[in-house]
Amino acid sequence: MNVALWAIAGLLTLAFLVAGVMKLAQPKDRLAVSGMAWTEDFPAGAVKGLGVLEVLIAFGLVLPAVTGVAPVLTPLAALGVTLLMAGAVVVHARRAESQVIVVNVVLLVLAAVVAWGRFGPYVL
Repeated sequence: MNVALWAIAGLLTLAFLVAGVMKLAQPKDRLAVSGMAWTEDFPAGAVKGLGVLEVLIAFGLVLPAVTGVAPVLTPLAALGVTLLMAGAVVVHARRAESQVIVVNVVLLVLAAVVAWGRFGPYVL
């Protein structure tokens, strides 16, 4: 189970690092054209803030566990992903973007599994 938790955390790290860097590197209007239409509903600063949050979450999912420094941050980062994805489900539901909701729910469940495992029976 520990290997599965590491694999899930690694997958989440990759997904959120890519998404966060993309939000930080590209302007809001370019993101909207590239498939992130939801960015039209938010100010540019909020989109950049989400990018920063996603990059921090990505690092928080693996670095504390790998380094052994404050390993409690790993399940907290996973909990953060769960909450972030719950918010994303709400945003996409309001916009009737059902395909994106499926992706958000999958990420939410994966993060919840990591949070459960690292808070509970498989603490590092």
